[in-house]
Amino acid sequence: MAEQGPALTVRDSDGALLTRVPLPAAEFAVSYRNSVYGTVAEERYHVRDGGRFGLVELAADQLAVLEEYYAVPGPVRAAPGGDRRRWVARPRDHPVFGELAIAATALGERTLHVPGHAPVPLPPLVTDEVTVVLDVEE
Repeated sequence: MAEQGPALTVRDSDGALLTRVPLPAAEFAVSYRNSVYGTVAEERYHVRDGGRFGLVELAADQLAVLEEYYAVPGPVRAAPGGDRRRWVARPRDHPVFGELAIAATALGERTLHVPGHAPVPLPPLVTDEVTVVLDVEE
């Protein structure tokens, strides 16, 4: 029986389904190794009506990633206890996406984080193509 409810899907550039992760909460994150600083950063999203999702928070292991690379407009805060990262901040802009194409290279180590599920590394899902498309589907 197919799982019901919204799920985060990852498809290749031809639309083939690579993985589907149920969304028990209206949130997910994508972490990656920042090529400038060499440390892990994370973009956190909130799921909206109609399968859209918006960027709501940035997080990083290194303060400079948020202050310099992202140039966040407000203060960077220490992450709360139990967070995967050391620092968090609100993004300069809050873009909303219907889908999001990202590179799934071994160098970038992009990984999906969905509450209640093990992290899903994206590079092992791809072979020839490195671009994957994230989408929230019912």
